Amino acid sequence: MARTQGSHSDITGPRVREAALSLFARHGYAAVSMRQIAGAVGVQAGALYNYTPDKQTLLYELMKAHMDELLAARAAEPVTDDPMAALEGFTRFHIRFHARRPEAVFISYMELRNLSPENFAVIEELRKTYETQLQDILHRGVAAGCFAVTDARIASMALIAMLTGVNTWFREKGRLSLPEVEEIYCDMVRKSVAA
Repeated sequence: MARTQGSHSDITGPRVREAALSLFARHGYAAVSMRQIAGAVGVQAGALYNYTPDKQTLLYELMKAHMDELLAARAAEPVTDDPMAALEGFTRFHIRFHARRPEAVFISYMELRNLSPENFAVIEELRKTYETQLQDILHRGVAAGCFAVTDARIASMALIAMLTGVNTWFREKGRLSLPEVEEIYCDMVRKSVAA
């Protein structure tokens, strides 16, 4: 039977994913049961299996949705041939995108160890696709003589880790606005790779 728009499944499926995201981020994947997820959604535990075959699938789908959204948003960003402008664009994009999704970011980094090997391989490939975009910018900057980077892969992982770290301390009502934080980080990133 085809689902009609606004059907119970169309409403409850996203609620299951939202509840799982929140609970996994707060308590950790291993500590959360399907019963807890069901309770957060307001359905019987057995009803969850109408929306997902198991907890592993939920974790994988949350991580894959995050990476798909990240890559799609990045693909929509303006492209420039200037390596310095491209690096600044990547820096601002990464901070802005991740600051709006603290739970998804936390799960994407902290729960990788809980993915099954086949699910891990898919997510790892998506992560490499994103990391390669920064590596390409760094390679272009080295070729143009404006960056001094010995190993673009290691540099890209270090920069992404630094940028993602904003999520651990940034608060909307804090001392600095997000654009101010972006500005400071752009300066640090530029200095870290400058020739």
